[in-house]
Amino acid sequence: MAISNATLAGLTRTELLEMHYKMALVRRFEEKSAEEYTRGKIGGFMHLYIGQEAVGVGSITALRPEDKILCSYREHGHALAKGMDPGAVMAELFGKITGCSKGKGGSMHMWSNELGIYGGNGIVAAQMPIAAGVAFAAHYQGQDTVIACYFGDGAVDEGAFHESLNLASVWKLPVVYICENNQYSMGMAVGKAWAVDSLLPRAAAYNIPGDQIDGMDIIAVYESMKQAVEHARNGDGPTLLEIKTYRFRGHSMTDPAYYRTREEEQQWRTTRDPIGIFEKKLLENGLATQAEFDENDAMATQVSEDAAEFADNSPDPALEELYTDVMVDNSTALTYRYERK
Repeated sequence: MAISNATLAGLTRTELLEMHYKMALVRRFEEKSAEEYTRGKIGGFMHLYIGQEAVGVGSITALRPEDKILCSYREHGHALAKGMDPGAVMAELFGKITGCSKGKGGSMHMWSNELGIYGGNGIVAAQMPIAAGVAFAAHYQGQDTVIACYFGDGAVDEGAFHESLNLASVWKLPVVYICENNQYSMGMAVGKAWAVDSLLPRAAAYNIPGDQIDGMDIIAVYESMKQAVEHARNGDGPTLLEIKTYRFRGHSMTDPAYYRTREEEQQWRTTRDPIGIFEKKLLENGLATQAEFDENDAMATQVSEDAAEFADNSPDPALEELYTDVMVDNSTALTYRYERK
């Protein structure tokens, strides 16, 4: 097959293949995480990103390296898309000292000051006012930085959603609010929870632009996000994006997902897989070959295997780590502890 030198959405062939690799990496990494969870290597709750790869990779591709992201607890994919080392992500899941949060955060708390990844937040909608604060700080300090805030459809019902959008609009903060509408808030279908069938009226309520996007089409996600990022960087304030997607697994690893049919799940897996949709588009435009897809997938599989091996062989945090990274002076805390004895 002849390879075209054309671009797609202004992205070069090299950039498009990098996006494909990141999608493959997220998919294989999450599958390996699920395997390690069933082996007992990963404890606690774990929420997988399988099926939603086009959202994280497509939107983060539209950001600059210095831009910041805040996420909810389904954030392994965002961390990988932003450039976090897969070994550091997996080690955090394993609770090891080599994890990005020294093994003390686990699945819901990916963090990197260097990459601008400010969580992983376990409380529904908690990241939304924090994102407004980070955006205000960037604006106040005159930084040319955009903040991307990811949340699920369940967060829309929280007061923090409305407070954050209102404040961001009033102050014209450089933040893009991204609802990853995977159509189920835990076990509740969005159609049963929302009085409206989209978020666009809610964007209008706070006088900010909104867009509803097919979250299984990575190019559509990228193009909409690119426009929203430019809007924020130009000083025009926030945007609300509703990106409609679908999680191929349950809400968490312990969720049997009895609230939806196996036929529905199979239909999405076979006809709406975001990786398959992207591959078809690249092939039709002569921008890639099946051999390149296979190479990316093999590399993503190996990187995920290596990450699990690295995590398994890493040491646990020392007991002294209990007294680090806390919001009090360590000497004061230790003195208080011994005085209480």
